[in-house]
Amino acid sequence: MADDAQLGLFAPTSERRTRAVKDPSVVELAARLPSHVRLGTSSWTFSGWEGLVYEGDTRLAALTRDGLAAYAEHPLFRTVGVDRSYYAPLSVTDLEEYARALPGGFETISKVWEEVTTFVFPDHPRYGAKRGLKNPHFFDASIVTDEVLPAYASFPHAGPFLFELAPVRGLTEGEAATIVVKLDELLDALPSTYRYSFEIRSPRLLCARYLDVLRAHGAGHVVSSWSGMPSVEEQLRLPGVLTAPFVVARLTLPPGLAYESAKARFAPFHRIALPQPGVRRAMQGLSGECEASGKSLSILVGNKIEGSAPLTVRALAEALAR
Repeated sequence: MADDAQLGLFAPTSERRTRAVKDPSVVELAARLPSHVRLGTSSWTFSGWEGLVYEGDTRLAALTRDGLAAYAEHPLFRTVGVDRSYYAPLSVTDLEEYARALPGGFETISKVWEEVTTFVFPDHPRYGAKRGLKNPHFFDASIVTDEVLPAYASFPHAGPFLFELAPVRGLTEGEAATIVVKLDELLDALPSTYRYSFEIRSPRLLCARYLDVLRAHGAGHVVSSWSGMPSVEEQLRLPGVLTAPFVVARLTLPPGLAYESAKARFAPFHRIALPQPGVRRAMQGLSGECEASGKSLSILVGNKIEGSAPLTVRALAEALAR
């Protein structure tokens, strides 16, 4: 479901009902983070983050209006995921509103419209007559260049764009090969002005040819923790898996836990319910590897990886600061 609360109608600072929590220990911790690392969460509109990120009015309407500006004042957050763009391209007006809420140097990681990133439409009612069918617009570069990217021309906060490929049940070797060919064609056609990253959710795609194509174009493989993929640790053991000068990691779900199950188990996302020490150690190792090779690292954390994205971010920050 689209995160409608990301729409935002951002108010001037003096009129905000939602404010960032002030914690001197967090300020001190942020000052010790490696400069090549950006930490953030996959979204920002959760009332359960009261006392962790927000104070004041934390009802959904207030977070819709003031949440992003308050989020961006949190010392540990230097990036954020924008899910809304997965369901429809953002407009210039949308991005102007975001820009008014964000400080200099802050980056957004916007998902690319699913009309481009979906190979086979999932068997879900919201896809209507398209459910279960192959998408004729999959990796259509003209849609990206004509309908997705133009709004970002004057947006100063654009980080890597995120192409999230929905999982394909029973993906064959032939289909996987076709996807990689189309990936090569897509990246050939996209402007080099922006950075592009790809999060795959079908393990068969995680092959040498896929990584080779990304590397040839300077695009990034998203190192992801998601229930249907090899673990973060396994992905990082693959030769050449860091294919670009930048790295995006997304910590969404622990292995074997479905999205709806995690949501029901962890809501309202105010505490660590299922620690993932292996994932945390992997992020430490990834940070060290990025620092040694001169790569930037953006880590986006979801509530459903451990139970509370802000608390996971803090735990990661403490580990990385050491």
